[in-house]
Amino acid sequence: MITREVAWRVFAAEFNSSSMEIKGEEERAPSYIITPLGAMVNRLFVVGVMTDIENTGTTEEPLWRGRISDPTGTFYISAGQYQPEAAMAMSKIKPPAFIAVVGKGRTYSPEEGTMYVSIRPERIAVVDEKIRDHWVLETCKSTLERISAVEDVLEMESPSVEELVKLGHRRMLAEGVMKGLPHYQGMELERYRTMVVDCLKYLIPEYRIEAGVPEKVAEAPEEIEDDDKEDVDNEEKILGIIDKLDKKGKGAPWDDIVEEANKSGINKGELEELTNSLLDKGLIYEPVLGKMKRI
Repeated sequence: MITREVAWRVFAAEFNSSSMEIKGEEERAPSYIITPLGAMVNRLFVVGVMTDIENTGTTEEPLWRGRISDPTGTFYISAGQYQPEAAMAMSKIKPPAFIAVVGKGRTYSPEEGTMYVSIRPERIAVVDEKIRDHWVLETCKSTLERISAVEDVLEMESPSVEELVKLGHRRMLAEGVMKGLPHYQGMELERYRTMVVDCLKYLIPEYRIEAGVPEKVAEAPEEIEDDDKEDVDNEEKILGIIDKLDKKGKGAPWDDIVEEANKSGINKGELEELTNSLLDKGLIYEPVLGKMKRI
């Protein structure tokens, strides 16, 4: 089974403050954007309000650019001929609309010492306010986890990845924090603590009114709604298949999932996309290589 990069949940304020990139040296080796709090971002999962969309290409070769707002700032995304599915989805969205995006982190450095980040989307779906609010809550939890890891490093006399792992931090986060530590010296953690508090307040309706958040976001086009409904239905099928095959509570074998999904009319390519989505939403995980388990 293909190893997937973690789709990090990161607020725009943290992502846009990133100024460190580690590029893969070997062919097809992944590159990572290291955020100030140590997230090693190759892929992101973002949910927010699409506020602007523009085709900066041509009718024959469109290049769609858009902005997605979360409670802390703005993500910038772009999709062209090499992301046909995402580009097609963007062409049908009428802002403002709640959307979910899974994509790759990208960087642009116009001059030495300056780095801008953006997202190259792999999948885009129109969602609702409840999913956006759930993402905000989960991203708050993830941000606090990273803040805790940085705090632990700063208290160590001889910080190391292994010492962070011993304290209960995930290895990939521990590696990211250690890589970013020399680069982001003097970082103010209080800024990110305040950011989390403000995001939690954002989930309170009264606070949104005070902050001037629009009361109404445009409904998704009917065509996209139908596509989303089909995706949701198929995701439910996959969850049911995993439950059925996980007979010993240790996960459902991937080959058996493929076979059962095929019987339900879902081919292997569609299954990969659906499991990617379920992994990104935190509904399933891989306890061991080659098995899927419901959370």
